[in-house]
Amino acid sequence: MTTNRFETRFSELQAHQEALLSRPNEIAPFGNGIFDRWQNPIITPDHVPLNWRYDLNPGTNPYMMERIGVNATFNSGAIMFNGKYVLVVRIEGNDRKSYFAVAESGNGVDGFRFWPNPITMPETESPDTNVYDMRLTRHEDGYIYGLFCTERKDLNQPEDTSAAEAQCGIARTKDLVNWERLPDLVTYSGQQRNVVLHPEFIDGKYALYTRPQDGFISVGGGGGIGWGYTDSMVNAEIKDEVIVDGKQYHTINEVKNGQGPAPIKTSKGWLHLAHGVRNTAAGLRYVLYAFMTSLDEPWKVIHKPAGHLIAPQGDERVGDVSNVVFSNGWIATEDGRVHIYYASSDTRMHVATSTVDQLVDYCIKTPKDGLRSAASVEAIKQLIKKNA
Repeated sequence: MTTNRFETRFSELQAHQEALLSRPNEIAPFGNGIFDRWQNPIITPDHVPLNWRYDLNPGTNPYMMERIGVNATFNSGAIMFNGKYVLVVRIEGNDRKSYFAVAESGNGVDGFRFWPNPITMPETESPDTNVYDMRLTRHEDGYIYGLFCTERKDLNQPEDTSAAEAQCGIARTKDLVNWERLPDLVTYSGQQRNVVLHPEFIDGKYALYTRPQDGFISVGGGGGIGWGYTDSMVNAEIKDEVIVDGKQYHTINEVKNGQGPAPIKTSKGWLHLAHGVRNTAAGLRYVLYAFMTSLDEPWKVIHKPAGHLIAPQGDERVGDVSNVVFSNGWIATEDGRVHIYYASSDTRMHVATSTVDQLVDYCIKTPKDGLRSAASVEAIKQLIKKNA
């Protein structure tokens, strides 16, 4: 391939990416009144900078080949930072290893561009094989904490090359560039995924939402969204966990469930977003649901609407792991707007927008799950009667 051909292909790639990054987003029609879906994915593998993927020297890459491929961009933490909507994106390479990178937007619904370099996450004495799904919490102690899953080989099963152990990694920062890695969270309930730091002290202690589970994939006999305390985030240790929201037969979270991002504080209680998982003939189905807990006792559920808030639709159902939506990031602005950032099918990022008032209204006034078909019919009849 000649230098001219190299330059032509490079120019074509630049033009394609710039068109993608500059594309305006639009609200999808016919919403449900609770939130608005936006039509275009906001971050895809094609958004990742070209100089992270291509050797841009024609002498060493004459065919202009992609040297380091990107498989997926998903499961992003979210925060307002310096007036920008900022996501800490999980990027999974073709080699199956994930890493974190920061992307920002001025309006939160399109125009996301990555910062110049991916995050350099320090390792512990036991290096992570993989890191992913960071939850961001701006805590009242002054730090921004990133809690994420750290995955390592399960050394108790040396012959099983897929046996893994998941625990909660902890890092903190003030600029999203320089991260201080702290020791992993210690608990006594097996493996941990989806751990989220509560944004306020509770009786002088740090409070965390946990997700205890027996194995790497299966929660086993336990599971649910847990709650526990630690005296410090340095050498964090939770000795006791209580279940905030457990699994329930024949519901959207009968197999497992976990906290999404840190909850939003409202005048009516703490507003939560979580994922629920059930089994189907086609495999596990992940959806998102909302609930509220008490302002004074954030481990006590006070409102929980029946069913899902967001489920995969259309193209969202197709991807690396199909029929999945997952969220570990949302942003509430000072004027009451809420941007919900969610991934579809472990492949790309989307956004839905609502308001705190709408989501609180949804949680308080939507009927709870009656756990029986007859109860569901009775709730419909009551609505019909009210509307008569």
